[in-house]
Amino acid sequence: MVDNTTGHYDIVIIGGGPVGMALALVLRDTGISSLLLEARGLPEKFEDPRPLALSYGSHLILHRLGAWDKLTQNTPITSIHISNRGSLGQTILTPDDAGVPTLGFVVNYHDLFCSMHKKLTETKTDYIAGATVTRLEANESSGDVYFDYQGKEEKITARLLILADGGQLAKQLPDITYQTHDYQQWAVVANVSAEKKQTGIAYERFTADGPVALLPNGEDFALVWTVAPGTAKEIIALDDKTFLFRLHQHFGDRLGKFTKAGKRSAFPLSLKYATSITTQRIVLIGNAAQTLHPVAGQGFNLGLRDAYELACEIIDTKTASSEIGAPAMLSRYRQRRHIDSTAGRLFTDSLVKLFSNKNKTLKHACGFGLSALDCIPPLKRFIARRMIFGVRG
Repeated sequence: MVDNTTGHYDIVIIGGGPVGMALALVLRDTGISSLLLEARGLPEKFEDPRPLALSYGSHLILHRLGAWDKLTQNTPITSIHISNRGSLGQTILTPDDAGVPTLGFVVNYHDLFCSMHKKLTETKTDYIAGATVTRLEANESSGDVYFDYQGKEEKITARLLILADGGQLAKQLPDITYQTHDYQQWAVVANVSAEKKQTGIAYERFTADGPVALLPNGEDFALVWTVAPGTAKEIIALDDKTFLFRLHQHFGDRLGKFTKAGKRSAFPLSLKYATSITTQRIVLIGNAAQTLHPVAGQGFNLGLRDAYELACEIIDTKTASSEIGAPAMLSRYRQRRHIDSTAGRLFTDSLVKLFSNKNKTLKHACGFGLSALDCIPPLKRFIARRMIFGVRG
């Protein structure tokens, strides 16, 4: 429902996924007028079984937004077991290493979407579902959004437009360009059961074809299996028995045999990031700003921090009686996020390139590195806290 009758807002957020909704929820009750536009229909009409690995830092943000308690299920991550196939090296991260109660949680994407949507409607935030944005325009004083809604073209203006849509609309903006790298890998995603029940341990096992992750999810595991492009379709087409056997061969015996598999899906993996996350009256956040490899589960957590810190910058700007969306505000936000986003990108990209190879010398060097990390508590704490909280640690 939209209460604003003037057609002008301080903020228009385009993209009503969890990152866009998080931004809208932080801005509630601040006196800043905002509108959230989402192309999809209401969340109860869709089902998305994807698991999300949320860091403890993201849990704190969602708790502050009032969305955490509305989740129907979350599974704590009590430790992370990291190993490298073909070498003896391994390391284990625990909450004590990072000084937190738990390293994170695994939640269902659809469940998170619904819980945040429920909180959004409770707060009477201006929100339009089924609104397809077709065109953006910006000048020195404002931005215009044109969108189709129920068969009609509508127009809204705002001091600041925020793209949280995944990056499609940014193609219209001449000042926004992306750097991309195709990893030549696909991720196969499914829920699986094993002989040994999960105990809160998340497994990240590096192989020559890419990492395979098993995340605690309810009583079972959420699988993210990285494979070569030509292998993805083959694995999706396997019957369950053969699929589980292949997975056991690939992962090893830590959990015994795999006994059950849910629906499988696959998608290509690439690195994509905007060379600038701002242009005149426009900001990019979440997947519109950067899309990362799923190794180490950094992508969504980075996007959530984008939304939270942008909201803080907007609130600070209003408090200082400065202009929302002006070049000075955009410059401050750009600087505020530069180190965190760059570090997250380099961290995940380096992990993939270092560990996804068949070079025996490099493989043993990586294994030695994992063993060394396990013996240096200050380094483990440094890495763990930055995975959980970003560069602020």
